[in-house]
Amino acid sequence: MCELLGMECNVPTDIIFSFSGLRQRGGKTAHHADGWGLALYEGKVARTFLEPTAAANSPLAKFVAQNPIKTLLAVGHIRKRTRGPVSLANTHPFVRELWGRHWVFAHNGTVRGARQLKLGRYRPMGSTDSEHAYCYLLESLRDAYPEYPRSRRDLWQLIADVGGKIGARGSFNFLLGDGRHLYARCATKLAHIVRKAPFGHARLADEDITVDFAELTTPKDRVAVVSTVPLTTNETWIHGEPESMWVFSGGLLRATLPSKTRSRLP
Repeated sequence: MCELLGMECNVPTDIIFSFSGLRQRGGKTAHHADGWGLALYEGKVARTFLEPTAAANSPLAKFVAQNPIKTLLAVGHIRKRTRGPVSLANTHPFVRELWGRHWVFAHNGTVRGARQLKLGRYRPMGSTDSEHAYCYLLESLRDAYPEYPRSRRDLWQLIADVGGKIGARGSFNFLLGDGRHLYARCATKLAHIVRKAPFGHARLADEDITVDFAELTTPKDRVAVVSTVPLTTNETWIHGEPESMWVFSGGLLRATLPSKTRSRLP
């Protein structure tokens, strides 16, 4: 199956270290060789890099891994195809506009019968169950609120609830970003770490790279990283409980919400 990578910070930060590890799993240390993508936010807008090729062998992925583009929120994905051919249209993360900002989505798992989910304004451009489920999720948010909700907590719970409904059809691990928050739903497997002072060394599991974050940060910096499987070997990652969703903002975990599967969808 695919692997996810998310980062959410309180100060602009590059994702070079984490993405360097993830891209090795795209055809070198693991068999996720059917495409890769990375979205980096600048305010409300997400800059995306997408390729339907193995990340480990991609000159573009190498370029992204070697050039620091700082951001407050990033969503990455490496794909192992289960449904839909290998193509640019089927490469995560997917991006759509809602309430005047980009929403970015990446999925790990399989949603059975996804095409039975009723869509409206949002339509897939590819043929994956992931993109269809994403369009349904955004449609549900748009139906519930004409504008960005004033109550962030209500929005968080709605995303968790809709994630649970979709999750009733299969495995629905996902990352969702809106430029303000990073949402991370765990159906089967997901882990996160929040790096903050006092910073130390971190060693990648998939690449011979060690970084001393104390040399690259200030005492006020906070960086939350989410990954399907922990990216480092010498840090303590927190593993998600199945059917729960994390909400990150400002480099901190703000909430852990129930996201229970439902037997029936509306």
